[in-house]
Amino acid sequence: MAEYTVRLADDRGHLLEQVEQGGSESEIRDRFAQQGYLVYSVKPRGLLAGESGLPRRRKIKSEQFLIFNQQFLTLIHAGLPIIQGLELLMKRQRNPYFRSVLQNVRDRVRGGELLSQAFEAQRVFPKVYTTTILAGEKSGNLEEVLGRYISFQRLAVSFRKKLVSSLVYPVLLMTMLVVMMAFLITYVVPQFAKLYSELGTPLPAMTMVMLSIGTHAQEYAPYVALGLAIAGFFLWRWMKSDAGATQMDRIKLKTPLAGDVWLKYQVAVFTRMLSTLLAGGLPLVPALETASESMQSRLMSHGIDAAAARVREGQALAKSLEVQKVFPEMSVEMIEVGESTGALPAMLNSVAEFYEEDVQTALATGMSLIEPVILIVMGIVVAFVLISLYLPMFNLGAGAIH
Repeated sequence: MAEYTVRLADDRGHLLEQVEQGGSESEIRDRFAQQGYLVYSVKPRGLLAGESGLPRRRKIKSEQFLIFNQQFLTLIHAGLPIIQGLELLMKRQRNPYFRSVLQNVRDRVRGGELLSQAFEAQRVFPKVYTTTILAGEKSGNLEEVLGRYISFQRLAVSFRKKLVSSLVYPVLLMTMLVVMMAFLITYVVPQFAKLYSELGTPLPAMTMVMLSIGTHAQEYAPYVALGLAIAGFFLWRWMKSDAGATQMDRIKLKTPLAGDVWLKYQVAVFTRMLSTLLAGGLPLVPALETASESMQSRLMSHGIDAAAARVREGQALAKSLEVQKVFPEMSVEMIEVGESTGALPAMLNSVAEFYEEDVQTALATGMSLIEPVILIVMGIVVAFVLISLYLPMFNLGAGAIH
């Protein structure tokens, strides 16, 4: 008998976590399901936690996953059994890794596991997806629930593409600036330093400063690069920890302009996700727990967990979110209206649309200002470098004329 960590919710929405012994994940799920619990997850403990025929920590592209779900929904709507649908999509899948994942899902479903269990066992799919599928299986309305998730995923992918496309040009300009400065300082400036040392003429102060920077940069560049690499590694490890990720979130939120955009983006993702889960029939507390695990922001995730605990005690969602002092007042007020009118999923969608549009507008405005600023900075830096390098030549030419 193996040990498994079980997370489940009772009929009052109380979330529990305990260790159980059983022969398989499906056996434990069935055991608690017969007792009236909503099984949230069943994960093996100890050595079994790493056993699987699939490589871990690989991601499936959002676009590929969206296409798969659209095709899967079409096959289910046409009346094709789930196993046959998985087999058909598995054969048509060009990504070898994704094909092996679908094969494992197919084998698990054929062996008697629920579809949500089979997807969750792969550990590569979003938590919101497996929970949504579970809610659809419990309610007997898998087709409708899957359709709602596809709508959520389509909007999320589209929104992410717009964000990335708006940042491409500024990032390209910054990269060009860094590369150009590195070339000038590490190669061009040392060449001028050799030339002026052979001439032995007195140099202006700004030229001396630039030549000193260039010669020292060439000498210490390997050590600086090594130091930056080591510091970057330890910073990355620190950011992976809970305390580091939370602190980085606080720093992001305090950043002028960018912090406000980052917060609104996270709120939009959270409300859209929560609306999808609630519309799929999931109770509020498990929906909040799922949304919390799916958030990128650790600070936001902790706030949602704390709000879920207060909701479990009987408090309203809006008041529970307001106490965390993380969510914008506008979002809390809109959620409060949704609660009072009994239309919380629809109001959450409205909150997501409001903040998505706000983020896109802020990014468009910010990028229109940042791009000319970067160009101006590039021009000033290049002009300073060139003037400082060629000024002695101009002086020599003027002296020769006189």
